[in-house]
Amino acid sequence: MDISTNYLGLRLSSPVIVSSSRLTNSVENIKLYARKGAGAIVLKSLFEEQIMADIETKLEDHPMYYWYPRAAEHIMDLSKEHGVNEYIRLIRDVKEAVDIPVIASVNCISAKGWPLFAKKLQEAGADALELNIAIFPFNEKISGTEVEETYFDILKAVKSHVTIPVSVKIGSYFSNLPRIVSQLDEAGVDGIVMFNRFFRPDIDIDSMSIVFDNYLSSPVEITEPLRWIGSLSNRVKCDISASTGIHDYTGVVKVLLAGAKAAQICTTIYTNGPDVITQINEDLDMWMQTHRFPTLKHFRGKILQGKEKTGSFERVQFMRKNTGMNV
Repeated sequence: MDISTNYLGLRLSSPVIVSSSRLTNSVENIKLYARKGAGAIVLKSLFEEQIMADIETKLEDHPMYYWYPRAAEHIMDLSKEHGVNEYIRLIRDVKEAVDIPVIASVNCISAKGWPLFAKKLQEAGADALELNIAIFPFNEKISGTEVEETYFDILKAVKSHVTIPVSVKIGSYFSNLPRIVSQLDEAGVDGIVMFNRFFRPDIDIDSMSIVFDNYLSSPVEITEPLRWIGSLSNRVKCDISASTGIHDYTGVVKVLLAGAKAAQICTTIYTNGPDVITQINEDLDMWMQTHRFPTLKHFRGKILQGKEKTGSFERVQFMRKNTGMNV
């Protein structure tokens, strides 16, 4: 069976992509994932906030910059350059080591300043750029429209500097998710990744403290991206990649049936090791043989055929069969 796919205009030998995390911050790790059959990798994110925090620390350590604003601007530019240069070295080293697509990733919250460096990531050899836009709706003074506009501003700023494909990794915290996805599509985004899995704080009731150990996904979490991929994949031109809750081949098959072009995995590599990539590919191949699908195109989006099936993704209440009563 042919399990290759096209995502962001790139040919992937497998729909399985290793998503951005600590796993993809090492050339040796990435070489291993390529040997195990990953279709592409997304490098660990370059964090806009981290770069800016490093800059602010440098300025605070040297009060003299308060009196010399031009010098402070120069230091800010140099600090940004340093952070980006380290990332550029990683891109170049990875591109020399593997022959699968390498997608750079930037975790960003604004369109100020840093998009100028996107071109350098392209020049370093990145095959595509994933914008991990993490704007959480904590501020009650900022309207939903303002938050959405920031997404569009970032996308437009980056697209003005690069020619490689650009995808946007989003969360699900929008008042009208189909609207922002369709507007990103109209703005020229090449792909949407559903979804960003934000940290989920918990409380230790003995120490009465906040803990952040809930960082691995579970298979049940696939239902959220599945709902929205199924609802939107046949309504936009851009590619959609699934993320969160994909732990084995069944998860990959589900998101492909819903219309996704690729599936990003992370937690399952942490828990099962890199051999899980090979296992997913082999199991996907066997499933396709069983159902007589020679390529992914033969079943991608198949679950959307028929209005009843499409509408199932939009249902928000349980209903008793043959009655109008809510359960």
